[in-house]
Amino acid sequence: MFYNNFPIQYNEPLFRPPSEADSLILQVTFGCTWNKCSFCEMYTSKTFKPNKEENVLQEIKAVAKIQPGIRKVFLADGNPMSLSTKRLLTILYSIKESFPKIRRVTAYAISRDILKKSHEELVELRNAGLKMVYVGIESGDNDVLQMINKGETYLSTVEGLLKAKEAGIKLSVIILEGVGGLTYSKQHAINSAKILNSIQPEFASVLVLSFPYGIERYKQRFLGNYVPMSIPDLLKEMEVFISHTELENTIFRSNHASNYLVLNGILSRDKQQFLNRIQFAINNPHLAGLRAEWQRGF
Repeated sequence: MFYNNFPIQYNEPLFRPPSEADSLILQVTFGCTWNKCSFCEMYTSKTFKPNKEENVLQEIKAVAKIQPGIRKVFLADGNPMSLSTKRLLTILYSIKESFPKIRRVTAYAISRDILKKSHEELVELRNAGLKMVYVGIESGDNDVLQMINKGETYLSTVEGLLKAKEAGIKLSVIILEGVGGLTYSKQHAINSAKILNSIQPEFASVLVLSFPYGIERYKQRFLGNYVPMSIPDLLKEMEVFISHTELENTIFRSNHASNYLVLNGILSRDKQQFLNRIQFAINNPHLAGLRAEWQRGF
């Protein structure tokens, strides 16, 4: 079946990182193997299962017939790294063969799936075209990670992501602002900076916690006492986070649709500029370029 004259029928909802807007999206899995995080509603309507290998290979060949110049491919859904290395390599080799101009393949990943693969397997995947993985770290604080039911710890996250990095796979990581609430804000910010300092990812971004089904649902799923944060509280959390970062060449962004104060640059170079902008926004909310929703929150 063709979807809008395109030879892939997607199992929706379908998600991708903002930087993959121009990429071909291949659903090699449906849903998320964990699917228990308190804050995440992305795949709650799905039960995890791998897409059939023959389906994926057929989709690759069908797209190649009409768009052979594809340069970027993103593997969806939640954590394709849960698939066997053999299956992933088959898909990656098919992509490389079908799209001669391919420059990179990327995917969402979680640390425990990376840890299940050997260094040699990860190197094979890198050599076959898997250039980068996107990882929602969310927080570097063990208390917060437990309360959001992330299924990871500070240590497991660092071990998994450094293992990928040692194999030559680049990292794009996400911290979730406000995820611990006001009570845990400071430790969340400090330890989130600490975990990035340990990993030194190539890319890092901060998103703001949202409540697509209302804040009461999140409070019920949060394994602790969630105290909502005001907009000034969120800005102060960002200030604490950035002030504790010690990153060398990490490209940093807070330009997602959930962000209201846009920061974009290299943290080692632009750290003080970011801090100045945050302080200005706290002191001058109506002059700082904050979106209207945030201005009303002061």
